[in-house]
Amino acid sequence: MALFERDQMPHRSTLSRFLGDMDDACLTALRSLFVSSTFGWGWTPDSLGGLKDRGGQHYLVFDVDGTREAARQRAVPVSAALPPPRRRLQDVCGPGYKGRRRGEVVRTRTTVEQIHTHQWLGTFGGRGNGNYQGEFASACEAIATYMAYWHLATQQAIIRMDGQYGDGIILRRVVAQQMQVVVRWRTYALLDLPQIQAALLAVPNACITTLESQVTYELFDVPEVRLESDQVTVRVIVARHRWQGEPVSVGKRQGEWIYELFVTSLPPEGFHATDILDLYHGRGAFEGTLADEDVEGDPDRWCSYAACGQEAWQIIWQWVWNLRLALGQQFSGDVARLIEWAPAVASAQVEMTVPADEPYGEYGPLEWAQPRGGRFGPEAFTLREDGLLQCPAGTLLWHSETRQESATTQRLVYVAPDDACVPCALRTSCLNPHASGKRGRRLSARRRRPVESVATHTTSLGEAAILWKDVPGRGLRRTWMAHWRSQAVMITPLPQETPPSARPPRAERAHRRLSWQERLRRNARHPCPFTCIRVAGVPPRVTHLIHAGA
Repeated sequence: MALFERDQMPHRSTLSRFLGDMDDACLTALRSLFVSSTFGWGWTPDSLGGLKDRGGQHYLVFDVDGTREAARQRAVPVSAALPPPRRRLQDVCGPGYKGRRRGEVVRTRTTVEQIHTHQWLGTFGGRGNGNYQGEFASACEAIATYMAYWHLATQQAIIRMDGQYGDGIILRRVVAQQMQVVVRWRTYALLDLPQIQAALLAVPNACITTLESQVTYELFDVPEVRLESDQVTVRVIVARHRWQGEPVSVGKRQGEWIYELFVTSLPPEGFHATDILDLYHGRGAFEGTLADEDVEGDPDRWCSYAACGQEAWQIIWQWVWNLRLALGQQFSGDVARLIEWAPAVASAQVEMTVPADEPYGEYGPLEWAQPRGGRFGPEAFTLREDGLLQCPAGTLLWHSETRQESATTQRLVYVAPDDACVPCALRTSCLNPHASGKRGRRLSARRRRPVESVATHTTSLGEAAILWKDVPGRGLRRTWMAHWRSQAVMITPLPQETPPSARPPRAERAHRRLSWQERLRRNARHPCPFTCIRVAGVPPRVTHLIHAGA
């Protein structure tokens, strides 16, 4: 009914009762039917599209991301005289991150899209923030099923994800499935690895400037990075730009730089560092697909108070979406677009850092932090042989903390006793006048150690251009719907095959009850008299597809 935009939908109470009776077995059967009926219907291996890297290897790109829908709940009185309140959406929603949406509880939905054909491969929801590991496992299973359906190797699948999935657990699952991955890493402990620190001291592999903000990024390509406590080797792209005093919303600030980390398993021979960033930031098209989904079907609206019913509603909507795409593909013919994703480059040899046995030397001298407001500077303090720091008044500052800022930098903090600085005569020249004055003087110093041994290896980069092939998903869906609205549908009534059963006499109805056989015969469903439906103006390719599917 949604496919053909029927105005008269089932009553919402009828739909709610139907969805409320869904259970896990029904939902599993619906998912299986969705996979078997939509992955290949209306498509051919040539129309799937794909991505060709600089070495000529063919890939399919998949987007995995989660959407959130918040629900508002009115306040209810709670007292001992009243029964405990039971929320109608408690089986569907729960506390969690609302993503700047108004409401008290939220439901998370993980979606999987084949980005070249814009087909949905699955939807997996959960209460609150959901189970992102379990939902991602289901997403990987759907992608593997899609690749097996078209007889493609799983190594040809590239999964593109945001920082929600940027951890070692998700990465191990992708590697176990033998798929490729491009993901923004959410933990910045990788910056402290010796191999990363050694790469940051070398010349950047590339520099790019964004068109919108005109910010220049330096890119460092570090292959064969072994994650801590994981037997997984990945390729890390470090992007950094200078901090200009603005609030940091994306990335991590260390000193004068803001760092962003991207992890991938794609080979450097087929994708340069700039290609990896372009491929990741291409997720912006996925946001547009989600926006189109909200306009055309709004699958996140609440349709059931049961978790399985809400999930079934969203699966049905994805089914309708895929049907519109397939019918639009048959109606429009071959509308695949082949574009040059990244231009060809000259042959190049680059040096990339690899782990060294002893990459670090000893720490250098202390670099003292300069105070503000004309207070006593570090030159007024004396560092003694026993490790204590003596102030101009003779008070000893003890070494309270050694903070490891990075793999090559440490910060040492010296603190004076609080009771020694309060009665001091020099406190006005030593302590911050804007502070409360109840804490003792603090002084910090930084020391660095150089990278003495850095191992490198030379890699040959690919020369060919990266090609991208897809179909205009929005155009296919909306062209089909606009064409369908202008069609003429003729329904011809045919004679009924069996006459209706005769009604028993009144006297017989009054003196005895009908038997079960008579009741079943009376309530039996007769064949529908409208069996001939003719649609004018449907192209032959669409007619053949519908007949083949039927």
